[in-house]
Amino acid sequence: CYTLSMSDMAHFVHHNAAKVSPKILHGIHHKLPQLKLEFAEIHAPKFPHLVDQLELLADVVEDYAEGADQEIPYFVIAEACFALAYAHKQDDLIHSHVPDVGYADDSSVVRTVFIENEKVLADYCKRHGLDFAEAGIEA
Repeated sequence: CYTLSMSDMAHFVHHNAAKVSPKILHGIHHKLPQLKLEFAEIHAPKFPHLVDQLELLADVVEDYAEGADQEIPYFVIAEACFALAYAHKQDDLIHSHVPDVGYADDSSVVRTVFIENEKVLADYCKRHGLDFAEAGIEA
C-alpha cells in the first residue's frame, strides 16, 4: 500500500489548484448551495472535522466570489475550490462509500489546504467572527 507524504499531497493540491480559472471559480460558486447540502450529509466518524472544514472552505469561496472578502489571495481560493470539487467528485481515489476509509482522500486534500493556508484561513475566521479552532486541522 502506497501512502502519499505531506509533500506529495501538497504538490497534488497545488498542481490541481493551478487549473482553477475564474470560470471554474464561478461554476463552483454557482454550485455552492448544492455542495453545502451534500457536505452536510457526510457521515465520516473517522474524520470528525471534515464537514466543518468543507463548510468553512465553502464560506471562504462564497465570500470571495460575492466580494464580501477580497483579502484572501487567489491561490487560497483556488485551493479551496479544488478541495470542494475533489470532495464532491464521485470517482475520487477512494470511493466515499467504502467503510472507514471512504473519506480518507477527501480529508487529506482538505487538511492539506488547511495546513498550507492556516494563517490566511485563521485571519478570515477572525474577520468574520468564526472560531478557526472549531474546524480543527489536527484531525
